[in-house]
Amino acid sequence: MRHSVTVVSSLAVLVLASATACSSANTDDSSSASPSASASSSGNMDGMHDMDGGPAPAGLASAENPRFPVGSHVILTADHMSGMKDAEAEITGAFATNTYAVDYQPTDGGSMVKDHKWVVQQELQDAGSERLPDGTPVTIEADHMKGMAGAKGNIASSTDQTVYMVTYTSDGMTMTNHKWVVEDELKAE
Repeated sequence: MRHSVTVVSSLAVLVLASATACSSANTDDSSSASPSASASSSGNMDGMHDMDGGPAPAGLASAENPRFPVGSHVILTADHMSGMKDAEAEITGAFATNTYAVDYQPTDGGSMVKDHKWVVQQELQDAGSERLPDGTPVTIEADHMKGMAGAKGNIASSTDQTVYMVTYTSDGMTMTNHKWVVEDELKAE
């Protein structure tokens, strides 16, 4: 009988440890990300956006004379996510391309995302090089957030302003190579 109690106790400890590991994995994942506009157009840092945006997509041309060169320190005026507006940032990339706000249905079954800012021409499947008109159906190849890569959607709006990758810290979390902000969403520090 004593052996049975020990085995049951050991199993209970293993189950509890497994549940705790899964729980902390989910917690870590949610603290390291943030959505764009799924519930609102501003989004927040609650689990969907990678903290490290990685490199720029292949084929993206650097801007020749950007207003904010790489290494510049700026203030963000965009509010794509909570904590972003008025944050100090460093420019980590400046590019010349067409940039789009998109509406899309996430591939993971999440709610429709409206006016997600931003994806660039090179992150849209078979987009060519010409600026796409509003309403154009697209397949998104960007993987900025959960459920984004492969999602079907439409162009909500576009711009040909210089588009930037930035690194900034908000609420103690650092977003590295955040994609994207456009020139009118930045001001000199």
